[in-house]
Amino acid sequence: MKFPYGLANFEKIISEEYFYVDRTAKIRQIEDIGSTLLFLRPRRFGKSLLLSMLENYYDVKKAPQFEQLFGHLAIGKNPTAKHNQYLILKWNFSAVMTHGTEAELKQVLHNHLNGCVNEFALWYQDILPHQIEIHHEDSILSFNHVLSVARMTPYKVYLLIDEYDNFANEVLMAGESDSKTRYENLIQGEGMLKTIFKAVKAGLEGRGLDRVFITGVSPVVMSDLTSGFNVARNIYLEPEFNDLCGFWEAEVAEVLQQVAAECQLSAEQANEALMMMRTFYNGYSFSYDQKGLIYNPTLTLYFLEHFQKGCGYPRNILDTNLSMDRGKIAYVAALPHGNQVVTQALDETQPLAIAELANRFGVTEMLRAGHDATFMVSLLYYFGVLTLTPERTELGDLILRIPNLVIRKLYVEQIAESLLPDFTSKEQANRVTRVFYQTGDLQPLCDFIEQSHFKVFDNRDYRWTNELVFKTLFLTLLFNDTFYIMDSEMSLQRDYADLVMIVRPDMRQFQLLDFLIEFKYVALGEHKLDGEQVREMSLKELKALKPVKKKIAEAKKKLVGYRQTLESAYGARLRLHTYCVVSVGYDRLVWVKV
Repeated sequence: MKFPYGLANFEKIISEEYFYVDRTAKIRQIEDIGSTLLFLRPRRFGKSLLLSMLENYYDVKKAPQFEQLFGHLAIGKNPTAKHNQYLILKWNFSAVMTHGTEAELKQVLHNHLNGCVNEFALWYQDILPHQIEIHHEDSILSFNHVLSVARMTPYKVYLLIDEYDNFANEVLMAGESDSKTRYENLIQGEGMLKTIFKAVKAGLEGRGLDRVFITGVSPVVMSDLTSGFNVARNIYLEPEFNDLCGFWEAEVAEVLQQVAAECQLSAEQANEALMMMRTFYNGYSFSYDQKGLIYNPTLTLYFLEHFQKGCGYPRNILDTNLSMDRGKIAYVAALPHGNQVVTQALDETQPLAIAELANRFGVTEMLRAGHDATFMVSLLYYFGVLTLTPERTELGDLILRIPNLVIRKLYVEQIAESLLPDFTSKEQANRVTRVFYQTGDLQPLCDFIEQSHFKVFDNRDYRWTNELVFKTLFLTLLFNDTFYIMDSEMSLQRDYADLVMIVRPDMRQFQLLDFLIEFKYVALGEHKLDGEQVREMSLKELKALKPVKKKIAEAKKKLVGYRQTLESAYGARLRLHTYCVVSVGYDRLVWVKV
């Protein structure tokens, strides 16, 4: 079995017998729902392969290969009348350079579109009755000539646009002083991008362009294009397309069983691997009417390829091609109040909730000084670092959560970067956490947090202080997906444990301990304590304080039940150390081993 990691060429995948999850039955639904469609998914979620599938299905020149490519797939057994009936024109804005002056950016766009027109002319030269004129300084004229010549054939044009928003988003989010101006000049008024989409709209008005399928990450650019291109139907929230890109768990489990058999692994080992994949890669939903959760396809293929080659898990569970998505979280964190949204996303007990996803926001909203939670949460959803859940608040608001552990890592890294900005503090944090992983001694870690983290907080932070704040401090320091399957708010006995760190199955051969930690917070003002007084106390005196003793007792009661559940699930292999940690204001940490 060959896994097409990094491949988006449908013909190559099918012809060379790579692993392929059949989504061709969706072609009929795509045809029926509309002729001009916008489909959004996060980066590296299979959008380019989807367009390649459509290209191979509809291209008139691929008709001789139809049986070879589609005969064994769902649509090949029941094809639509439109298969192999189009001239395919493709644009891919992810291939366009995003740096330079406004004039340079415009020329780069012209060059890309003209290059696509040239490919079209060469591919269909035996079908087209006239040579297509390419205007190097005006690709819109080139595009219009494509439509004019196509109208002289029996066929119409199907336009496929990949990553329609990549070019503009990269310009917008570059953080350069003139980014806003450059973006506005491209997208507004008679800007280049707006002119392009106006030409597409005109082409749909009986001028030879019959269908358009557009993919992207967010609706930001489309919002700014509205007056120039208001004909696209948004299908990215339609329940029937929830799995258009991505895998169901049953599909992942089936192929995983095959790989496990090749590796001569037991059924228990195969189930362990599936549990790993579920924890790190599953959890996405792209529909209000949720029918199930989807696996990230790129990460799934990354894992399966490593698992097959080495019969073991990849050491780095996060594919480096997706690590750049942390920049999207950083973008939101840098907005006013954005850091609070990013931190709250880590709190499973009080998840982020909004009335509706924002879908009509453009550059003005992206760049204005203040943003509400709806804007920021929606943006995190489109970036693929939050996902919809079937849950609703008492008022019916949508609840969004971090989809899985690999995305949680990106949040943790973003917060850690702000808390540990310099090399020395990072190295010191690394030393104390590694001591804890091996010995279970929590005191050096608590000392480090008191000395390096607590001092950066001031009275403003007490307005929203709770267990989440200092629990997040521990999470940012302890998070290590190379060693652990770890999660905040793991569900145990229909309740939530604060932090569970279970050694990965492939790492149990090393000297690593499992951990279960419950966090509590004692507010100074509520108990007539002050920071100076608390800082002078010994650990013994702090533990003797009535409010601290009460919090420890509450935690112990929960931890006994949590521990029993974990030991029942993992058995004798578990080397579990259980703790209660109490933060007394933002001054001292008290811990006990339970």
